[in-house]
Amino acid sequence: MERLHFLSLLILLGLAGQTPCSAQQAGRDGVSQGSRQSTEETGAGVQTANQSDTKQPNVLFIAIDDLRPELGCYGSEIAVSPHLNELAETGLLFNRAYCQQAICRPSRASLMTGARPETTGLFHNYVSLRELQPNIVTLPQHFIANGYETAYCGKIFHHGDEDEAHSWSRDPVKRIKGIEKPKGAFALPENIKARNEDFQRMLSKYGEAARRGLASEPAYESADVPDHAYVDGYNTLLAIETLHEMVEQGDKPFFLAMGFTKPHLNWIAPKKYWDLYDADQIPMALHADAPRDGAAMGLHASFELRTRAGIPKSGPLGPELSRTLKHAYLACVSYVDAQIGKVIAALDDAGVRDNTIIVVWGDHGWHLGDMGVWGKATNYEIATRVPLMIWTPDMKVRGETSDALVELVDIYPTLCELAGISKPSHLEGHSFAPLLDDPHQSWKQAAFSQYPNPALREWAANPLSPAMRETWFGPLIQQVEQRIEKQQGTTWDRELFEQHLMGYTMRTDRYRLVVWKDHRRPDAEPLFVEVYDHHSDPLETENIASKNPGLTAELIEQCNAGWEAAK
Repeated sequence: MERLHFLSLLILLGLAGQTPCSAQQAGRDGVSQGSRQSTEETGAGVQTANQSDTKQPNVLFIAIDDLRPELGCYGSEIAVSPHLNELAETGLLFNRAYCQQAICRPSRASLMTGARPETTGLFHNYVSLRELQPNIVTLPQHFIANGYETAYCGKIFHHGDEDEAHSWSRDPVKRIKGIEKPKGAFALPENIKARNEDFQRMLSKYGEAARRGLASEPAYESADVPDHAYVDGYNTLLAIETLHEMVEQGDKPFFLAMGFTKPHLNWIAPKKYWDLYDADQIPMALHADAPRDGAAMGLHASFELRTRAGIPKSGPLGPELSRTLKHAYLACVSYVDAQIGKVIAALDDAGVRDNTIIVVWGDHGWHLGDMGVWGKATNYEIATRVPLMIWTPDMKVRGETSDALVELVDIYPTLCELAGISKPSHLEGHSFAPLLDDPHQSWKQAAFSQYPNPALREWAANPLSPAMRETWFGPLIQQVEQRIEKQQGTTWDRELFEQHLMGYTMRTDRYRLVVWKDHRRPDAEPLFVEVYDHHSDPLETENIASKNPGLTAELIEQCNAGWEAAK
């Protein structure tokens, strides 16, 4: 009764949130399913640890899709993010955290398995984790084996990779009495109609290829609706109810994962979050040009955004539209921040905050006109740098910012250490738990990311499809090819550059190195090299590799030594 009263109060105050926990749960019956997987069923290779007499901490694991560090606590002059700011003020914020690949599925697969893309084999969104790694032990799977109850709401793994047979021991609450689930992404009838009509038109023309991002729809929406009219708000209600059930019904510590889809396109948020901003005061990208002497294949033509209705299919977006789009992105950031505040408040309501680890992470960054690009999917700082913060009940230092180089692949071993459980032998990250007590100590020498040629890949990082070339993107692709051929000269080969070219990037304390290689021949000489000096050029506006051959050679040698040598 107390839970229901609390939820009713949230709804009356306009604090309640939005849509189904996942598409795969739509057909399940009942409000909740309870525990559905025993420790013995979690698969081969799981390592267990002896439980100590000390009560193990719970874990609230919060994922945010496409969020760059555009938050007040990261120095944004415009973002309204009070709840994440408060978490940073009482926890630890990592100023230099990096993903392993700036696209959803590979990034999340790497984080959730503790293995880097070269190990998982995931380089794009259209191959599943278990297809390539049937026996790898995921983070929540390992926690199940060590006595935890695990559940998720929203997007944790990439869509289609939910891994429900291995990673989750309990179904979440699926519906809230008296609150209707959102029926789709949009709330406004005109946007629903536009989306459906265009999807049918593209499906009839291109068949199944249209389902891979060719169908168009509005890029943004501002509707005067409650939070739970959209997916993230409704999922927040489900997560809160799931949290209360796990506390009340279980005798195990919990690992509750809450995944927010915004600020991923399309940028949809209730009007009240748009109203937090004065559009005229929103600053635009400080540098909107490609890096001087940079790789011609280093940037893409903003394919993911251009497929949306109302977005120019070529050329610049223009100042008015650019400002509207950044306004839309910021509204989504504030919307998600509000939902995170509700979930954290629910920890207090449930009486478990003092024994719960809270970790918040973004899966990759996002260009908002930076370098002339709108989207993720590059090897540069703006796409690979992510927000990451952590709060624990017993950390010795609070409200600090660490400049240590850390990576999303480090989260798995960190949570194992903080929970007092073993670390699986396959992990390729390094626990940053010691930084919670001494955030300014010497740390990693470098962080590593990678991305296959973004200029000649679709926005899911998969190779270009024939249908993509047949659409309005055909001329854009030809322009990109011509640009690369002009720079590369005799090394230009369409199959190599579309299918096999990989950009490997390393971020040290001072420099970013990007090495472009034939993925089939990792020991061969690079086709192109980029170096950016973050002391003098934090926006990465000029590639200085050719002007500094000695430095470039040293950085390449360090990169070739790999992540193990950088620990």
